[in-house]
Amino acid sequence: MYLEKLSLTDFRSYAQVDLSLEPGVTVLVGSNGIGKTNLMEAIGYLATLNSHRVSTDAPLLRFGAERAMIRAKLVRGEQSTVLELEINAGRANRGRINRSNPVRARDLLGICQTVLFAPEDLALVKGDPSSRRRFLDELLVSLMPRHAATRSDYDRVLKQRNALLKSARAGKFSTGHEATLDVWDQHMARAGAELLHARLELVDRLQPHLKNAYAQLTDGSKEATAVYRSTLQDSLDDDGATSRPAESGPADGAGAVTGSDAGAAAPVEDLRLLSVEQLTDRYIQAFAAARRKELERGISLVGPHRDELELVLGSAPAKGYASHGETWSMCLSLRLASYYVMLDDARTGGSPPILILDDVFAELDVQRRRKLAAIVSGAEQVLVTAAVEDDIPSELTGRRVKVIPGGIDEQGNR
Repeated sequence: MYLEKLSLTDFRSYAQVDLSLEPGVTVLVGSNGIGKTNLMEAIGYLATLNSHRVSTDAPLLRFGAERAMIRAKLVRGEQSTVLELEINAGRANRGRINRSNPVRARDLLGICQTVLFAPEDLALVKGDPSSRRRFLDELLVSLMPRHAATRSDYDRVLKQRNALLKSARAGKFSTGHEATLDVWDQHMARAGAELLHARLELVDRLQPHLKNAYAQLTDGSKEATAVYRSTLQDSLDDDGATSRPAESGPADGAGAVTGSDAGAAAPVEDLRLLSVEQLTDRYIQAFAAARRKELERGISLVGPHRDELELVLGSAPAKGYASHGETWSMCLSLRLASYYVMLDDARTGGSPPILILDDVFAELDVQRRRKLAAIVSGAEQVLVTAAVEDDIPSELTGRRVKVIPGGIDEQGNR
């Protein structure tokens, strides 16, 4: 799959811009602050309905505009698809597929698939757990768009449950509310179990690719792993249902925390081996065990919204221990692992994703530039932005497009 045409109206700095693209490597060159990233952000937003730069839609609209439009023509084999996404101020976004009647924006998910590398990716290692949860969920939705509803359902239930817990903390909680909380526990247990089950499966799929990608980008002296830390496991352990070592290292396969105390009679339960129904039961137990603390604090303490994806280099956590170069290599490896997982899907009927490298090469040393370029150069479509063309490794040969204020310099393209 590749993007043949991109048109933006009132998106970020662009009143109107049209960009024609082709398979292979395209490098967009222009001064910093001129709008290169806005073009890449629009493609990424079309794929995920999220921006890699901001958490809300308002900054995506050109100042003073009430809506922005992203239009794209995608080509897969002999088939082409036209997507339109309308981003609105103060009301729901809408989409169109092949100029059909308007649909929900999330109905576009899964049609345009991208893997976007950007300087903001440093937050995947250095940032708080929400950055890593978001990474997992965006990839999950790209692979299986139905999980957009899973995540939406969980967020809705979490909001309602937290509101009830806050009223309890404020002294407005009666015995009647107890039954209501039981109902929300059931809803949240089911939604949480579906999300947790999907995340655990995804981490298991990512793990071998993460290891291989990190080895490709470095000298191979350290191994990269990812460990999913679930609050469900912690809650059950604290309640005495299972046991856990005081200091646990990465689990085999990088799923939920596994292992056991040297003197424990029973091993810690491996959440990866449980069905959605079994995980639902475990959440109901965990909510019951945590209820007193949750009522005291007025917030939900157990659930996927508080889980962590721990990134490990060798035997130490990457966060706080990795050097700057190692941090960059880990971030790039996560994105490459995403790419490889999508390629796995492409071999069974999916589409290879569009690779977007937004101002990444300026952040890397020469060795990492060349290794990354060699890895991605064979992709069906690679879009790269750079302020200085000399930052682009020679391995990335292809078309050059000059970006100027407000648009594209067609005379400068080659």
